[in-house]
Amino acid sequence: MQAVVQHGFGGVEVLAVETVPDPVPGAGEVVVQVAACGLNHLDVMQRRGPAKIPGFASPHIAGMDIAGTVVAVGPAVGELREGDRVVVNPAVPCRKCETCLRGDDGFCPNTRVLGGNAPGGYAEYVLVPALNAHLVPDHVPLAEAALLPTIWTTAWHALSPVGGLREGETLLVHAAASGVSLAAVQLAKQLGATVIATASSTDKLAFAGGIGADHLILAGAGTPYEQVVGAVREATDGRGVDMVLDHVGPATWPASLFSLAPRGRLVFVGDTSGAEATVPLEYSFHFGLKLLGSDPYPAREFGEVLERYWRGGLVTPVDEEFPLADAAAAQSRLEERRAVGKVLLRP
Repeated sequence: MQAVVQHGFGGVEVLAVETVPDPVPGAGEVVVQVAACGLNHLDVMQRRGPAKIPGFASPHIAGMDIAGTVVAVGPAVGELREGDRVVVNPAVPCRKCETCLRGDDGFCPNTRVLGGNAPGGYAEYVLVPALNAHLVPDHVPLAEAALLPTIWTTAWHALSPVGGLREGETLLVHAAASGVSLAAVQLAKQLGATVIATASSTDKLAFAGGIGADHLILAGAGTPYEQVVGAVREATDGRGVDMVLDHVGPATWPASLFSLAPRGRLVFVGDTSGAEATVPLEYSFHFGLKLLGSDPYPAREFGEVLERYWRGGLVTPVDEEFPLADAAAAQSRLEERRAVGKVLLRP
């Protein structure tokens, strides 16, 4: 089969289209012919190095967000059959250790991540545990299903199980046209929250407003955080927000922290702008602020989020599609940070 293989760390020049052996399913496994693969910032970060996920090794095939058709099945795969249309949960716990058996599989020490430390969807075919393949309803195109796994489950886990967002609360979301944020805006509205969104361009702000954001703040890389905080305070009659979802990191951290209302929650789930941020201790404990790291989602939530999406009313736009041979150009598009929605590979 054809696959995009990463050799070492660096720029897009470390990606090469190569012929590699077709995967063969073992017990409890299926082979999925990839119809589409959604890109994520992790693909770029792991290409640049150092690796973010333990167990990463090159040569490597990236791509966590996979949808396609089952073309081969191994023994003991349950009800899956050849021809089934599926979307894949990329997180593969061992399901045998004590952590998994108590239902906390997000912390399984033996977790593999398709496209992270195991071969992923930048390929014509991918080997998948049958338990990680979820049926896609007939009314949902496979290309749309491939947009869902990472951003929607990450956003839901951060907002609800971790952050406890409730009806009537106010949420601040940064980079509102990015994948996790566009999911968070829509999910927060379903939960009955008021959403304040920041974005770096008027086009991105218009997009955020179109998917439900109630208040829009233009904030680019050079915008002083005080300006963002002032706009948030104005939108909330001086009070601040009940929760911030921050997947950017140091670049937005001061705006996130100082936009919170007393006893507000800052839920953080990413570090695309750096690995460390500063916490003003006196300010934080004086106002009773809660800093909540959003941990890995458990397998059960993946299916729950899919069912929520299948019911309708949620959208995941495609920014641009690329053929498999142009994976380097697709990653470059993601690095430009001009994308509105998801970038998609179509093998």
